[in-house]
Amino acid sequence: MDRLHLMSVYVAVVEAEGFAGGARKLHMSPPAVTRAVAALEERLGVKLLNRTTRYVRMTEAGQKYYEDAKRIIALADEADDAVLGINAEPRGFLTVTASVLFGRLFVMPGIVEYLRRYPAVEVNALFVDRVVNMLEEGVDVAIRIGDLPDSSYRALRVGSVRRVLCASPEYLAEHGIPQTPDELTEHRTILARGLNPHNEMRFQYDGQAQTVKLQPLLSVSDNDSAASAAMAGLGITRLLNYQIAEPLRSGQLKIVLGECESPPVPVHILHREGRHSSAKIRSFVDLMAERLRAELALN
Repeated sequence: MDRLHLMSVYVAVVEAEGFAGGARKLHMSPPAVTRAVAALEERLGVKLLNRTTRYVRMTEAGQKYYEDAKRIIALADEADDAVLGINAEPRGFLTVTASVLFGRLFVMPGIVEYLRRYPAVEVNALFVDRVVNMLEEGVDVAIRIGDLPDSSYRALRVGSVRRVLCASPEYLAEHGIPQTPDELTEHRTILARGLNPHNEMRFQYDGQAQTVKLQPLLSVSDNDSAASAAMAGLGITRLLNYQIAEPLRSGQLKIVLGECESPPVPVHILHREGRHSSAKIRSFVDLMAERLRAELALN
């Protein structure tokens, strides 16, 4: 069998976590998929998968082969797109990642529009509140909030978000409004650990960078819980402005020390750098860049 076909079958089985799922994804019969993987293992002389009646797991060699096969298939797709030309119809599989709330608010509407425009593309949306390894998890496009480390991925800046301190009107009426960052030490604080991994916050005050060490009343792992606790009047928290846009509009939360905010946090679209830009990736990045740059909450 064709080597690229065998690689594609193997990748589909791994990503579907089974032969039946891989067969459905490729519109092949399960026996044909089983034969293809067996032929690939025979050709390589290496066992790629451990199989039982309940699961399929990669061997160490299988994991390495999967990562290499993904790269080779991606390069083949790029070569096809380059031959077809810049106006080629986007098609194939596209995996996109973003944080949970940002993905739901801003990325998913773009995905819906994209799929309506390009019905030959299938999208896998991976919305998780962690930094995804794009290479290991086969991600084509990532929308990231924060400063970026050096990498081999292309980064397109599409906006920025603010780190804002906020509290409920009831809390501020009872405990007063802090006038300087130092006064936060006298208040009850709620830390969302994703944005504030340490018990401190940084500010720009009186033209100087200032760090305030805090003893939080409550620390939580997710942003929604921090916002809920603040709306309930428990204390002051710091979140990104888009995460609390609705409570700010409705008056459930009020911004404090807005003049002392640290510099805005950039928002980028990252995608795989290749010799040619895949039509499916290029069209998705263009669409998302246009949408995100038009979002008032991000600019």
